[in-house]
Amino acid sequence: MRIGIEAQRLFRKKKHGMDIVALELIKALQKIDTGHEFVVFVRPDTDDKVITPGANFEIVRVEGSPYPVWEQFKLPPAVKKYGIDVLHCTANTAPLNSSAPIITTLHDIIYLEKLNLTQGSMYQRIGNLYRRWNVPRTVKKSKIITTVSNFERKRILDHFNLPEEKVVTVYNAVGSHFKKITDPTELERVKKKYNLPDEYLFFLGNTDPKKNVRGVLAALAILKQQGKLRLPVVMPDLDSLYLTQILNDIKAPDLANDIVLCGYIPNVEIPAVYSRAVLFLYPSLRESFGIPLLEAMACGVPVVTSNSSPMTEVAGNAALYAEAAEPESIADNIDMLLNNEQYRQQLIEFGMERIKLFSWENTARQMLSLYEKIV
Repeated sequence: MRIGIEAQRLFRKKKHGMDIVALELIKALQKIDTGHEFVVFVRPDTDDKVITPGANFEIVRVEGSPYPVWEQFKLPPAVKKYGIDVLHCTANTAPLNSSAPIITTLHDIIYLEKLNLTQGSMYQRIGNLYRRWNVPRTVKKSKIITTVSNFERKRILDHFNLPEEKVVTVYNAVGSHFKKITDPTELERVKKKYNLPDEYLFFLGNTDPKKNVRGVLAALAILKQQGKLRLPVVMPDLDSLYLTQILNDIKAPDLANDIVLCGYIPNVEIPAVYSRAVLFLYPSLRESFGIPLLEAMACGVPVVTSNSSPMTEVAGNAALYAEAAEPESIADNIDMLLNNEQYRQQLIEFGMERIKLFSWENTARQMLSLYEKIV
């Protein structure tokens, strides 16, 4: 069987959630003796050494931009040319005229639940418009829909009124390089490269409103006003103008002195950044899974996250939960964790146990069984 995997953004330098999921799935499939042939379809870009072809893995670079044009008009001829028996589309959308049956990974349907053309970057807003047009059609065309949590599965089933058997939960996992970094040379190298403090709170977010940057900053402002913000806060890949705008909106411009903006950090260096953190903040308003929860746990960092699914589904008893829409709740949980070393250590231990429930090998084997089911 010839299995096609659409991973168009795999070679771009800045990889985010869905890109990392596709990369880890492909790497896990490469380690399994499947007896099948795989063709990975990508758009040419600069980071083209993240995967290498093998005896049963071919990498096909398909030119074309922007991505809706690539997906709808460039990918289908390539699928036909390479004799694909089943095509796995890994990032919510799919070509509507594929010659091969399709499995689509639908990470979430947030963009279908509410249309807001005033928040997020222009790239995010245009992407959401395309997804609103494409995803309902993709759902009808796909033989199977996979998603990444039971929480999201129920939302997809309810939204599209689908039969239970069409939507399958396939959990994400965390890369094997995510572990507590103790090598002082590596820790110091990363510290100098990104101008990091010795200790800090760590937050991953961007301009997407669901990441709750405003709520986190409001919580930090409360702690600062109370004299309880004793550590700086590291925020990679966050736009400085966006940060300044929010700080002015919440009337806390002085909080900028406590925030370290260090730019984009590649996935391979993030473990060293986690490993210096005292705690990890992830109080998102909405997620479909939350891979950073597992990343932090694997690196031995206690987590403050949202008291809602899927965060509770993924983190279980290994996180401290706050009301994401209430900055006071986030602030209280940060303060409690910073002042209770025994509880911090308990959460770290729980986290190390929790991550054992998730592995990319299990994810790959589950996906493989679905590929085989279709053909």
